[in-house]
Formats: sequence, structure tokens, C-alpha cells
Amino acid sequence: MDRTTLVRASALYLPLVTTAVVWLVWPPPPRDRAAAWLATGWNLAMLPGLHALALGFGWWSFAVADATLAGFPVDLYLGWAVMWGTLPALLLAHTRASLIVIGAIVLDLVAMPAMQPVVSLGRGWLVGEAVAIAACLVPGIALATWTRTGAHVTRRATLQAIAFAGLTLGVLPTIILAQSGGSWDALFARPRWVTSLLVQCVAAFGLLGVSAVQEFAMRGDGTPVPFDPPRRFVTSGAYRYVRNPMQLSATLVLVAWGALASSWWVSAAGAMAVIYGAGFAAGDETADLHKRFGARWQRYAALVRSWIPRWRPADLADLAPRATLYVAEECGPCSEVRRWFDTRRPVGLQIVAAELHPSRTLSRITYDPGDDTGDAEGVAAIGRALEHIHLGWALLGMFVRLPIACQFLQLLTDASGGGERRVVRYCDRSASRMAVREVG
Repeated sequence: MDRTTLVRASALYLPLVTTAVVWLVWPPPPRDRAAAWLATGWNLAMLPGLHALALGFGWWSFAVADATLAGFPVDLYLGWAVMWGTLPALLLAHTRASLIVIGAIVLDLVAMPAMQPVVSLGRGWLVGEAVAIAACLVPGIALATWTRTGAHVTRRATLQAIAFAGLTLGVLPTIILAQSGGSWDALFARPRWVTSLLVQCVAAFGLLGVSAVQEFAMRGDGTPVPFDPPRRFVTSGAYRYVRNPMQLSATLVLVAWGALASSWWVSAAGAMAVIYGAGFAAGDETADLHKRFGARWQRYAALVRSWIPRWRPADLADLAPRATLYVAEECGPCSEVRRWFDTRRPVGLQIVAAELHPSRTLSRITYDPGDDTGDAEGVAAIGRALEHIHLGWALLGMFVRLPIACQFLQLLTDASGGGERRVVRYCDRSASRMAVREVG
């Protein structure tokens, strides 16, 4: 056996055997198995991007031509994902995360130079190693840790969404293009402004899915993966329009991404997602939801279609608490906002003067979902309210509520004089006047 074959075999089978031994010695419970799969998925999604950066900056390259994925040896790719994903996740129940990170770093620093001639290291390979640790190893272990303990639902849902996007838009199309004789060249053959515009259109298709992930985390206290589902029944946001917003979004993105890459095979993967979601997965999902939520799920399924979105949101008055948009009536611009919403007859939303809140002082515009999952204020509140009008405004509202977009728009609003301002309730003013009279 020559050295190249030995290195490639070792890079794959040593992590696999080590992981298998750990699995057999300490059989992981279901939650730990979920953590291991997610950590592995994160690394599978991120490592090809790291490979592209390494080639671009000259950190390292691979001197092999067979069994590669865009020049990345498949055996090293899988072995690396297992070594930095599956194995650390399984060890978390027995070892501190910080020690696992240190051990993985030391092992990689020793292994990378030892893998010559398969791996050719450049001068800045330690910089690439630092990027790999920051982008692949540490987030993967963090995702596994939060999944095991059920902590930081928003963070782990975000990492899951990023990993899914990397696998869907990067790894899967690359595999399909390699097997069908295509390439990514079509993506860069158009003028840059055309490519930029088309990519933004693809991102728009993904908006529905991203917002649904947000809804699972914020309203359901869960994530999209089947072994970490929401604890509460989610019927708000995108789920007022369609039952499977994530699957619909992923399908549209894949079809559009395939068209952008001039590959009907990639677009066909989107069609297969429809077949899988509507056929094989639908039965299991329906059975699980019926088991957990019973008659509420049946009533919801009767009002909201699985794949074809409604134009107006479903009226779920008997399934979910009615949301309230509190708007200060003594604020001129705020009153204009209220009139605008009133004329569009929002569904499942009542609009009340902020000065009339029964228990506390509010900001000038506050959205109360009615389910004790937390209010939204300012721009985020308006975004939430837009989701009660129709699908077009709802998509705008979903964009407005995206983390970076929301903060940026709120800064612009604040700079224009629309910043946060507390509204004193009418009853508090009366109490204050009575106290003044008594003192006088």
C-alpha cells in the first residue's frame, strides 16, 4: 500500500472506528444521538466552504484527483466531519467541552503535516487552521452541547438553519453537478449585476423558511429537526398561510438555484423534495402532530393547506389567542399607523390604544402575541402586525423581523424621531392627579 492510499484510508477509518468504539462503550441516549447528527451535519455543511477558502488563500491543497468533491478528497471530508462532529458530540457526556476542543485542535495540528503528500500545506496554513476551528469545530460542539441540554433554542435553531442552507445550496448541488457533468461556471457567466439580482430572488424564496424557523424558536420553543421539535403548537406567522413553509421554501429555493446554475438536475432535487414531503414524510409528521396536539391539529389542518399558501391568513380564533397591537393614540404618526392597519382589516389582530393597557406601561407601538412568548416593539411590532393582512405584506413583515434587517430599520426609525417612547396609561395619570390633590 503506497503512502497516499494509507493516508486517505487512515483519515477516514480512524475517526470512524474511534467513534464506533465510543458509541459501543457509552451508548448515547436519543438526545445525545441527535446532538451527534447535528454536529456532523454542521461540519459537512461548513467544510466545503473552508476548502474553497483554503484554495483561494493558499492555506493548503490536496494532491489527489480521484474520489473528490470539487477537489476535496471525499475520505478526508467525511473523516474530518466525523472527527470534529460526531466524536466530540459523543464525548460531551463524559468530558468537558473545553478539553474536547483543545484535544481536537492538538490532534489536527499534528495530523495536517503528517498527511503529506495528500495534503500540501502553504505558509499560512495555521491561519486556515484557526478559521477552521472558529467556523467548523467550535460551532459544531456548541450546537451539540445546546442540543443535549435543551439550551439556547434560538441559537441552535439558527445554526441548524445555516447548516441546512449550506447542505442544500452548496453540498447537494455540488454533488449533483459533479455526477451530471455540470459545474458552477454558469453561475458566474452572467454579468455580475444580473447574478446578484437572481441570487436575491433565490434568497426571497428562502424568506418563508427562515421565518418559519424563527417561529419555531420564538413561539414554539423548539427547532425544525424531528428530534428537537417545538413544545408548543405553532400557528402564527408563516403557519397562518401554509402548513409546511420550510419544505415549500426549500423546494422553491432548490428549483430556482438549479435554474441559476443551469442544471435541471439540481432543480429536479426540488421536485423530489415535494414528493418526499407530500408522500413519505407527511404520514409520519401527521401522526406525530395528531398524537401531540390532537383536535387542535385536526382543526388547523382543515383550515390551512399543506403546500399551497393562502392569500389571507387563516382565522384561528379557536386555536390560538388573539394578538393585540397596542398603538399610542396620542401620538400623531402612531395614529396614522393604526388607521393604515384598520383599513386593511387584519385577521386575528385587534388594535387597542397603548394608553389603555390593563397592567403596564408600553412603548408607543407594541405587539402582544397573547401567548406569553414575549412582546415585540417598534419596527418588529409592525413586522408582526403585517403578517395579519395578506401574504404579500406578510413576506415584507417577515423580512422586517430578520435579525440584522430589524436592527438596521429600527436605527433608521430612531434617527428619524420614531424611537422608543414610553406611554403613560390613562389610569396612572388619574392616580397621579388624585395623589397631587391629596397632598395639596
